[in-house]
Amino acid sequence: MQDERKLSLFSKTPAEDYNPVTMTTPKTSRSKKSSPATFETEFDEPLEEAPNDPEEFVTFKRSHFYSVLVVLAFAVGILLGYVIWGREPAVVVAEAEQPAAAAPVAEAPVVTEEPQFTRYDIPTEGYPSLGPDDAPIVIVEFSDFQCPFCRRFHDETYRDLLNAYPGQIRFVYRNLPLTSIHPDAMPSAIASLCANDQNAYWDYHEKLFSSEVLTRETFIQYATDLSLNVEEFTACLDSGKHDEFISQDMDFALNLGVQSTPTFFINGLAVIGAQPLSTFSQIIDKELAGEIPK
Repeated sequence: MQDERKLSLFSKTPAEDYNPVTMTTPKTSRSKKSSPATFETEFDEPLEEAPNDPEEFVTFKRSHFYSVLVVLAFAVGILLGYVIWGREPAVVVAEAEQPAAAAPVAEAPVVTEEPQFTRYDIPTEGYPSLGPDDAPIVIVEFSDFQCPFCRRFHDETYRDLLNAYPGQIRFVYRNLPLTSIHPDAMPSAIASLCANDQNAYWDYHEKLFSSEVLTRETFIQYATDLSLNVEEFTACLDSGKHDEFISQDMDFALNLGVQSTPTFFINGLAVIGAQPLSTFSQIIDKELAGEIPK
């Protein structure tokens, strides 16, 4: 009976021979009163002291067993966490880094795109021009005699440009009067063409761009200064003979996409605004050297 009351975690007794619950009723000869039944489980505190041999038996209270179980579960959880979360990322990093060390990736070459050039077909026949007809460089200007930026180009760049390439530039002037903001631009264009009828276009052109006031009186005064036939000149101003020619110039420029003055075309290559001489020279030099595709 002594062995039946002991819980042995390492007992050699087969599991099927061990009864985890025993019910005992103490016996006494002096009293007929019965004691309440006591349930003894495998984790209950033993009724008798365990043998002194620790190698034979190890006895635990139930509370001690739960404590040990919790500690073991916690330790197992930490171990599993380390195995799952602690080791695998290190393997992934190692695998990710290995190819880079084994086969370094070469840098891709930088591709430099060639600049794109668009040439526009700009008619020049029948328009006032200055320079040789067979000049290798033809510059067409769409301009407005009242435009301040057109005047800036005339004052700062125009003459220097012609002097920088003597005999190599044919300069063509076409009218684009911005009538909505420059009310004197259209009458000035008409006056210039009336002077052209008397072969005095470029001299009159210079007068208009040097003038602070563009009125009918001014136009007639310039015709007088240039020794033109004033009566014929005045009749031209009132005839309207050049109105349609100027309107066609305006329509052509607008249909081409010209949106401001001055706008230039150097052998068909567009240059917008009152650019300095260096901008024109850069294009002209490349054009003369044959570096720009035709």
